[in-house]
Amino acid sequence: MEILQIKDLSFKYPEADKKALDGINISVKKGEFVLVCGASGCGKTTLLRLLKNEIAPFGEKTGEILYDGVPSETLDKRKSACELGFVGQNPDEQIVTDKVWHELAFGLENLGVEKNEIRSRVGEMASFFGIHNWYHRKTDELSDGQKQLLNLASVMVTQPKILLLDEPSSRLDPIAAADFIATLQRLNRELGLTVILVEHRLEDVFPVADKVIAMENGKVLFFDEPRTVCKKMKGNPLESGLPSAVRIFNSLNVSDECPLTVREGRNFLEKNFADIRGAVFEEKTQIERETILEAKGVCFRYEKNLPDVVSGLDLKVGKGEILSILGGNGSGKTTTLNILAGLDKPYKGKIRLNGKKTSDYKGGSLYRKNLALLPQNPKTVFIKDRVDEDFIALLKATGVPASEHESRINAVAKRFGILNLLDKHPYDLSGGEQQKCALCKLLLTQPQIILLDEPTKGFDACSKLQLSGLLRELQSDGKTIIAVTHDMEFAASVSDRCALFFDGRIISQGTPESFFSGNSFYTTAASRISRDIIKGAVLCEEVSQCCRRADR
Repeated sequence: MEILQIKDLSFKYPEADKKALDGINISVKKGEFVLVCGASGCGKTTLLRLLKNEIAPFGEKTGEILYDGVPSETLDKRKSACELGFVGQNPDEQIVTDKVWHELAFGLENLGVEKNEIRSRVGEMASFFGIHNWYHRKTDELSDGQKQLLNLASVMVTQPKILLLDEPSSRLDPIAAADFIATLQRLNRELGLTVILVEHRLEDVFPVADKVIAMENGKVLFFDEPRTVCKKMKGNPLESGLPSAVRIFNSLNVSDECPLTVREGRNFLEKNFADIRGAVFEEKTQIERETILEAKGVCFRYEKNLPDVVSGLDLKVGKGEILSILGGNGSGKTTTLNILAGLDKPYKGKIRLNGKKTSDYKGGSLYRKNLALLPQNPKTVFIKDRVDEDFIALLKATGVPASEHESRINAVAKRFGILNLLDKHPYDLSGGEQQKCALCKLLLTQPQIILLDEPTKGFDACSKLQLSGLLRELQSDGKTIIAVTHDMEFAASVSDRCALFFDGRIISQGTPESFFSGNSFYTTAASRISRDIIKGAVLCEEVSQCCRRADR
């Protein structure tokens, strides 16, 4: 039975040139797990938010949305609040109270649920989600993974019929993201909960979905079962975001069933390319580079009586190197970037830039053609109502003559493909578009060293490829790039060196081939698929290349 029907839905934001959604027709059955994917700005989030009146965007809407046969506009507010749950991509934006147990009870209290029932429901959800161990903690002490799990539990306590999720794993490390998706699958299978999930990280989601909606330019490109969509996407730019097993399969001319998971991908290789076992993919040679940035014996804690967040950190970064730092949520990666950027002061150890202590750079000179940081939340970068006005304000503040403003802005905007976003309000952009504009603003300062905190957050696969290409261009211009990221494939494709952060310090590092081949969880899906079959292959194209060689 259909729980949700979308008929001829179109939507246009105020003063927008084109429709954000154009003629959407979709039906979702009770208990289905539906994945929504597509490029940044294609309308995924707009569609999701229109399904729930309380968070629907303002604009011109035509068509019809029916929930359980009732038009969404006429749906009772209490029914909507209880039965249509929503979890966004930024965990901090949804938490409203100071304690975990307060957050779990908050929704029920606002609905006027009787106290004993609140205790019962909250206790059950805390046990189901494993929250009982941090039930009395402050919400601002939680990691991103814990916060997102708390958001999900706070929604589930109202016993929704449909769960709407907008990129909930975008800020989670690989292990936390996989656990979160597994929890959604459990809710779907065990409770019959209807799940509609917008997501860019498709590796773990595609295999568990019943249906996939692939969107492009505000329209539904495909709406079908996952394996069918995978075949239809062959040759489409969206193909680059599909699970690794699918991309390897689509790149090879083999008549077989399309694999979706790592296990199916391994079986596919062993069945069709038995001769490649023992093949070796050549490891990149590390270039000797002059040290441009160095951390030695660095220790940092946020308060005197708290434990160290960064403890005995030693790090050397070569001039023109691209270094990716990986690790779990709350391990100290972002704090390390802040220390390198001079925003947080260590109580022990030294940071040197070009052989000079960063503490000796006075009067803001550290940030004048030396170093720039892109924070995890790109919204914090913007201070004006238009992107171009924001860029102009920065150029004025750094003393760039007004006669150069337009040429500088146009040059960097053209390079990033954001010319059409310059007249937009930064908060009206999608997460990926905000990230691009924030990075453009960063480059206007012409830094030697670029620090990036989760640069691919909110990016679709095509945008990641563009970003990888741009970072290599910047590297060829002599820029040094340090990126903290949860995106294994991005790190493997763009980095000269990868490092694993744990317990306040870097515990292992190496070329992408040696680093990812040695890890079981902090590694790429392509590495898991080809492990013990092809030595050193960590990207889909590397696996495919070895297979094509053997097939000649």
